[in-house]
Amino acid sequence: MGDNTSDMASAIDSSIPNLTDIVEPTLPGNAADLRPSVLIIGAGVSGLATGCYLQMNGFNTHILERHTLPGGCCTAWACEGYVFDYCIEWLFGSGLGNDANQVWQELGALDGKIQRDFELFNRVVSVEGETVDFYNDPDRLEAHLLSISPIDKKQIKIFCEAIRGFIHLDLYPALTPKPLQSWREKIKFIAKILPSFALLWRTGATSLESFSEKLKNPFLKKAMPFIFFQDHECFPILPYVYNMAQAHKGNAGFPEGGSLGLSRSIEDRYLNLGGHLTYGVKVKHIVIEPSDTVLGKKAKAIGVELKNKKRFYADYIVSAADGYSTLFEMLDEQYLSPRVKNLYEKMLSRKDVVYPGVVSVFVGFKGRVGLGEPHSTTFMLPDEQAETLPGCMQKSILVQHRSRFTEGFSPEGCSVIHMTYLSDFDQWNTWRTTNKPLYRVKKQQISDFIYSFLEQRYPGITHDIEVVEVATPVTQKRYTGNTQGSILGWKAFTKAEDLANELIDKDHMQLPALDNFYMAGQWIGGGGLIRAALSGRYVAQFMCDALDKPFETTINATPERWNNAKWGLNMTRRKINSATVTNKKPVASI
Repeated sequence: MGDNTSDMASAIDSSIPNLTDIVEPTLPGNAADLRPSVLIIGAGVSGLATGCYLQMNGFNTHILERHTLPGGCCTAWACEGYVFDYCIEWLFGSGLGNDANQVWQELGALDGKIQRDFELFNRVVSVEGETVDFYNDPDRLEAHLLSISPIDKKQIKIFCEAIRGFIHLDLYPALTPKPLQSWREKIKFIAKILPSFALLWRTGATSLESFSEKLKNPFLKKAMPFIFFQDHECFPILPYVYNMAQAHKGNAGFPEGGSLGLSRSIEDRYLNLGGHLTYGVKVKHIVIEPSDTVLGKKAKAIGVELKNKKRFYADYIVSAADGYSTLFEMLDEQYLSPRVKNLYEKMLSRKDVVYPGVVSVFVGFKGRVGLGEPHSTTFMLPDEQAETLPGCMQKSILVQHRSRFTEGFSPEGCSVIHMTYLSDFDQWNTWRTTNKPLYRVKKQQISDFIYSFLEQRYPGITHDIEVVEVATPVTQKRYTGNTQGSILGWKAFTKAEDLANELIDKDHMQLPALDNFYMAGQWIGGGGLIRAALSGRYVAQFMCDALDKPFETTINATPERWNNAKWGLNMTRRKINSATVTNKKPVASI
């Protein structure tokens, strides 16, 4: 990742040793261990969840991870004593008494942790300085919106009434994939949603964009799609009102330890269940036993080959890595079903069905600023200002006071601000691959913009800034392998998501022409952490069903209290060169 003066990987390599040396998993047919052996590619949330659930059900698993930390996108790293938390803004299932929380309990993700809930998702500020706060409490939100635009009373009441309607409805996720659900489970689900069918239909059939167009207040019309920080464009009203309802009742908070803390806790759960995990090994190919037409046998996955040519074998292979990399590189474009071809050869090139990349900037500084502001604000930018921000897609930038999310993200007396905006991967990739000096110039332009923007908003902050890190969509691709640097994969509520769902419902997360191989992760199960975790649960359920084994889960009965030492990060601070700050050059860039 060393595009400039620092490297996300090098910042963590020195402090995170391999947890285990490479131990070859049980070979197929080895009588020494009768448990089915499984190699899992990738220690992101989906890979770790796959490992946990398989270990609970009597499998012998080994996860191979290319990097030095667990979590994939759900990660953080340290620089100059600051912790830059990359993923979680809120966590669905943070509260007790729902199916999502049950998954996190099974995985130990929230063991010993305190959750922090916020009163709103986001504030939006117009170019002229108008503000709107999207409170989670529907009563408070309704009063606030009516104070801004009484003329929009009808639409405001419709929106807030929808939030109220979802407060007592736990809509998703399903703990069991549809093909494995019993009739009793299906009837129970129908009985749960039937009383709210009209609400579901109304909010699911109306896009937030079209709803916003009916608003008469120009600012409110523009601000409404930014409830979740950036405009998701294709989303209907349903996910907005549903998540706001969940947040209102304390089920969409921020867990202590943040993103890396979540991943570390699942990693700890996996290892305690007896799993094996090796960092710093990159899988290049999946080893295949060819088909035999005479005997009527399909091709079968039997192992993996690493970058160093070393091979490991197991009864089953599960890829929880990037979908495109798995299918078109590790499997050399073989065994692609028509459904997979449609998804990856047609849909992947469509910008309207794939989440764009993100430019992410962390700023560590001495002192505190914005104490009267909410934790998260989207600022609309005037055209001329947006044009100076390379690759800015929506003429806006999100500012989050990350030090308020949980303890430990900054040294004592200091703070962290995280600033993001959506940006096209292809443009950044072209800059980096064809003209690296220009790529660095573009990143420096971002740094200069950040200094200017923050100084204008918080006079004097420039002299207190100690470190700035700039990550582009290319950084995301290089660090996690995610195609197009997309942190969430397929956009929800699109044809692409429908096709991905068919990979679960019809193909059972397998390739029809390849035996003993499964796929998990966001490119199969959908974006978002709970869906990533569920994809691992689903794989384990399908594998148990194929072997006629009952699927079982357990919960850690005696969890330890979380402490930030479990991050395993190097929190050393060096003396900051003040000249570096005043010259507006980032201390670190990845």
